[in-house]
Amino acid sequence: MSQDASTEGDLRNTGMSLKHDREWDYELDRIVEAVEERNAKKVGLQFPEGLKRRGPAVADDLRALTDDDVTYMLSGQPCYGACDLDTYLMRRTDVFVHFGHSPMKESDKIIYVPLFSNVDPFPIMEDAVAELPDEDVGLVTTAQHMNRFEDMREWLEDEGYTVHTRKGDERLTHEGQVLGCNYASADIDADQVLYVGGGKFHPLGLAMEHPDKTVVIADPVNNVVTVADTEQFMKQRYASVHKAMDAEKWGVIFCTKIGQGRWEVAEEIVDDNDDAYLITMDEVTPDRLRNFDMDAFVNTGCPRITTDDGPQFHKPMLTPGEYRIAVGDEPLDSLSFDTFHGTW
Repeated sequence: MSQDASTEGDLRNTGMSLKHDREWDYELDRIVEAVEERNAKKVGLQFPEGLKRRGPAVADDLRALTDDDVTYMLSGQPCYGACDLDTYLMRRTDVFVHFGHSPMKESDKIIYVPLFSNVDPFPIMEDAVAELPDEDVGLVTTAQHMNRFEDMREWLEDEGYTVHTRKGDERLTHEGQVLGCNYASADIDADQVLYVGGGKFHPLGLAMEHPDKTVVIADPVNNVVTVADTEQFMKQRYASVHKAMDAEKWGVIFCTKIGQGRWEVAEEIVDDNDDAYLITMDEVTPDRLRNFDMDAFVNTGCPRITTDDGPQFHKPMLTPGEYRIAVGDEPLDSLSFDTFHGTW
């Protein structure tokens, strides 16, 4: 959907009278209704990293629609998913709004606004058909495009495909939804999967967890069709494992973010290895780990920290499964993509 350059990024009345002229639907009417129903005086707003810059304008829109005695506060904490709630701000507000993701942890206090996209997915899906030769196809997407999921399924069926979809585990809200750490919705009986959504972050993870499937990316945001290629990623992971095979001192990271803790996994590694040390932290960054005198690290938090940011760390950063390979508990060919299933 085209926009005039002078109005792009202007969020006046976003989600209400002008919502169809914007890329995202901020659902301001639903937020205002909740503020009024709960007689809220303090409202917390949490945005993912890519949308934090739009937070002040959304707050301005809400101020204009609610009483003057309502205070809006923006979370400055890093946010990469629904597993990444700002619990400090949440406890200090009457209404807490989490933008950009669908619910992972139900709560009467939290309003999840997934930011449904207003971009038309069907032109790029039509282009993607050339990469889908088989009759059976799986269909997955992200929270931003779930508002068109049934329409996309029907479109593919009208094109002659047998469409396979399923709802993943309890970490997922919708049928056909994938997260950056969970692709259970792709456990379907089809050798090819169509991912409709922006970027390569999610489909590359899907392709890594399901190496037997062809993952076709139909990106309606950037208007491009590609096929996920995991070769470079796998080379990086094998290289990290090899580098860690000579490690003596291991730092085992337990992430304290509300939806990323795998305490049992971290505890088991430390209990089995006298040279492994548990490190608790909320935000796992290269700078924070540089101060620890370790030969290698095991990350039991968000797996995408390991796979996507791994090359930035000064010492090898492994997933729990990769750690087992590095210390000789598992063979090298058992290397697989680390995901969260049922973890909260």
